[in-house]
Amino acid sequence: MTDTVAEMNQVMAEADCLVNEQQVDIAIDTMAKEITDSLKDSNPLLFCVMNGGLILTGQLLTRLKFPVQAEYLHATRYRQETTGGILEWKLRPEADMKGRTVLIVDDILDEGTTLCAIGDYCLAHGASKVLTAVLVDKAHDRKSKPGLKADFTGLYVEDRFLFGYGMDYKGYWRNAPGIYALKGL
Repeated sequence: MTDTVAEMNQVMAEADCLVNEQQVDIAIDTMAKEITDSLKDSNPLLFCVMNGGLILTGQLLTRLKFPVQAEYLHATRYRQETTGGILEWKLRPEADMKGRTVLIVDDILDEGTTLCAIGDYCLAHGASKVLTAVLVDKAHDRKSKPGLKADFTGLYVEDRFLFGYGMDYKGYWRNAPGIYALKGL
């Protein structure tokens, strides 16, 4: 076993499960219903924010009860680090947004800098409206804008370092079947 695998197994063994898989599924069901009720007649363009939004987007898409065009983009501030830096576009959206409602799907609303920058980009490229959907909103007062909230939120979780369901620890454990927090953080 490599040192990395041993370290990641130790991280999971010591982590606190804040939200189990069944609770996450219920939250995603609720989000899907709210999104369907809100967007079913609007021909929205959905953008999955890679890599964190991948699992939530995959779970949501099959539960949305309307035709939806799904695309992806890749913007990051973390690059497998545990603290955010300057926004880096790895892949800008290519789909035509002009006059469309855009739904941005991501794993977490922490400070919101990345989500806001992506939303501003979409508006600048012709989106008529930008909505956001996140699985987790971390409870703290460090948001990039006072009172910042996603339009659709699955879970509100305490302010700790989280991983699972798309959120990672040093690039690992996005696949964890629940929302976990690092021990002591």
